[in-house]
Amino acid sequence: MALLKIKFSQKKRVKLAQGLWLMNWLSVFAGILVFSMGLFLKIELRKRSEVMDNSESHFVPNSLILMGILSCAFNGFAGKICYDSLDPAKFAKWKPLLKPYLALCFLFNILIFFVALICFLMRGNLESTLAQGLKNSMKFYRDTDTPGRCFMKKTIDMLQIEFKCCGNNGFKDWFEIQWISNRYLDFSSKEVKDRIKSNVDGRYLVDGVPFSCCNPSSPRPCIQYQVTNNSAHYSYDYQTEELNLWRRGCREALLHYYSSMMTSMGAVVLLVWLFEMSVTVGLRLLHTSLESIPNPEDPECESEGWILENSLKDTLKYALENLKKIVRDCYNWLLLSVGPLEKNRIVDGE
Repeated sequence: MALLKIKFSQKKRVKLAQGLWLMNWLSVFAGILVFSMGLFLKIELRKRSEVMDNSESHFVPNSLILMGILSCAFNGFAGKICYDSLDPAKFAKWKPLLKPYLALCFLFNILIFFVALICFLMRGNLESTLAQGLKNSMKFYRDTDTPGRCFMKKTIDMLQIEFKCCGNNGFKDWFEIQWISNRYLDFSSKEVKDRIKSNVDGRYLVDGVPFSCCNPSSPRPCIQYQVTNNSAHYSYDYQTEELNLWRRGCREALLHYYSSMMTSMGAVVLLVWLFEMSVTVGLRLLHTSLESIPNPEDPECESEGWILENSLKDTLKYALENLKKIVRDCYNWLLLSVGPLEKNRIVDGE
């Protein structure tokens, strides 16, 4: 028994073709939207590529760009088919292409759903990328005289100011690295010598942070040096002075920014997928309703359209049998191909 069998008069077929033509062109605009979202996300990721550990995060924008291009191509082509279906002479040239085209549409819909799912699931990968990337970038903060790294100080400072964050996981991350360049240290000073000798790596570590960690909402001038030393400042307790420095780490801030963006894009792509599925179903109904016209010379007669010619169970069983047959034929072909080669190898070895 056919799945979702519907009777169509000529008037219904014309309305279906016209509705699908409109839906396909709306899908073209949806494809442009998906392409634009992917391009925007790629630009946003490129802006902060210095604080990311690898390029895997670009998988999502690249996928969105590809899906947008394919959506425009597929739906533009389908719109042309729906327009020509109103003219039997023009539609005749599309008939041989419809079945393979519908199979491609089905695969395309699976890909769109997969991309929408990836938008929701990339948070974990993005978090590890940001954590390692920020950790490495902070180590280069002091290298203002090193070619290729001289921009890192400005990048980190602008990042902390824009996202109101400090360090990787928090402001204490700056205590573990030397973020002040040796160029600005007085090595004749006893304090500098003592700090450098106080750790195995010979680094100048201080309980201080860059100026970009300061919160402008603080009612007192920002305390960025000797942050944990309460006695060094009047009426100060670093554990209660929440407005002095940004408490949130930049990893959390960037993760929230990008994950919320990807979640919104995933929701849009999911809506596009639902729309594409309805277009594919409508195109299949149009295809079968036009093919099942009893008398092609009388286009006004009624016909039937369906999604699947048999039930879903029978269709899956038939597809599985065909797949097994293809695998078996490939296996037999490999045996026939490898057999003579193995025989020749043995003969040559003798």
